[in-house]
Amino acid sequence: MKKQTIDIIGAGLCGSLFSIMMAKQGFSVVVREKRIDPRTDIGSKEAGKSINLAMSVRGINALKYAGIFNEVKPLLIPMQGRMLHYQNGENELQSYGQYEDEFIYSISRSKLNHLLIDTAENYGIDVKFEHTIDSYDDQQVINIKSPEGKYKLKAERIILADGSSSLVRRSYKENGPIFPKEYILPHNYKELSIPANEDGSFKLEKNALHVWPRGKFMLIALPNPEGDFTLTLFMPSEGEKSFSDLEKEKNIKEFFSQYFADALPLIPDLTNQFSNNPTGSLRTIRCKHWHDKDNFLLIGDAAHAMVPFHAQGMNSAFDDCVLLDKVIKNNNNNNWHDIYKEFEEVQLPNANAIQDMALENYIEMRDGVLDKKFTLKKELSFALERRFPNYFIPRYSMVMFHNEIPYSVSQERGATQKEILDELTKNTVNLNQIDFIYAEKIIKQQLTPL
Repeated sequence: MKKQTIDIIGAGLCGSLFSIMMAKQGFSVVVREKRIDPRTDIGSKEAGKSINLAMSVRGINALKYAGIFNEVKPLLIPMQGRMLHYQNGENELQSYGQYEDEFIYSISRSKLNHLLIDTAENYGIDVKFEHTIDSYDDQQVINIKSPEGKYKLKAERIILADGSSSLVRRSYKENGPIFPKEYILPHNYKELSIPANEDGSFKLEKNALHVWPRGKFMLIALPNPEGDFTLTLFMPSEGEKSFSDLEKEKNIKEFFSQYFADALPLIPDLTNQFSNNPTGSLRTIRCKHWHDKDNFLLIGDAAHAMVPFHAQGMNSAFDDCVLLDKVIKNNNNNNWHDIYKEFEEVQLPNANAIQDMALENYIEMRDGVLDKKFTLKKELSFALERRFPNYFIPRYSMVMFHNEIPYSVSQERGATQKEILDELTKNTVNLNQIDFIYAEKIIKQQLTPL
């Protein structure tokens, strides 16, 4: 049995899952979390945190790898596609994939976090709550405040999974060797809720992610197990049709009546929710490096927070956990500098790729789906996947349903495939007009087999 202690900062989804993997490897694990125990009623709500999340193949793969997917499975609600709610009142379901197992799943953030913490404690992991990082000094010492008082923790075998506000990362400002930068999107978000019917049934289609695309802004809804939906409004923070426009009760009602008329009757206390629920920011965090020698390693949102529009924040963080666990297993000498370096070399290009794709997907969800050729290109991408499965898989499918394909490969191939789709649909209005002989020629010229 390994007797080394690994210290993890953060008992959120990423830190809790990784602690379980390390305990199963035989390490002694201590997790420090700034919150009070989120399993208590007082600590159950966090301002600015999404109520529910979308889980796809990388998240599921990580839970299976850790041996706990069966415990999580009852919390999942399958979503087979986007239900688009157009402004004229019409709806359209666009499937995410074309095969029967190509779903994504809605899951409660808090319920998943509680389950992971429970599991960690069952493995004998010491989870310390209300242990807050006060500062990180030049001597590579982390100063921590706790209910028992202040103490110092040497930066040695430290895994920082403490989210986008990681104090250690921010202590580097924009300096080396981390060189962190935060990019704030000039758009914010606000969460609302559609309650269940009196009998507990859903007011909207249960097995879909609902989207109200409106060009420069959008509303989305994810189902919850209790029959309610979590709504999220994404829009600019300032300017015309922005959050700054919606500070008066009258403006809120008029705005929803004009742009989300079918959703308005489903939100009985809209103005109260809108006025009292926090407005969250959207940011992308990039670093040149995720580690400083062998002192610590950043993972998950602490290393590469991203906007939520490809639903990969949790999934990519869980993917980090799997890779890091494998790298540690394969490093027989437990040389932590080498471990951190190898992990970063593999995963940093993938993090950069999914961060880019998440930003691009925001434009697609709120605006791109309104393009007259969007549906044709989607249909064509499925047709090409059926005809040439070793060459052509839609980019969305590569990201969401193929954990064996790295994000960086999905991004690179996706760019080429976009050019192919643009070329094939240039002078066409339906699938019957596509020249599939020519399609095969350019696909095999421009893409290598997967």
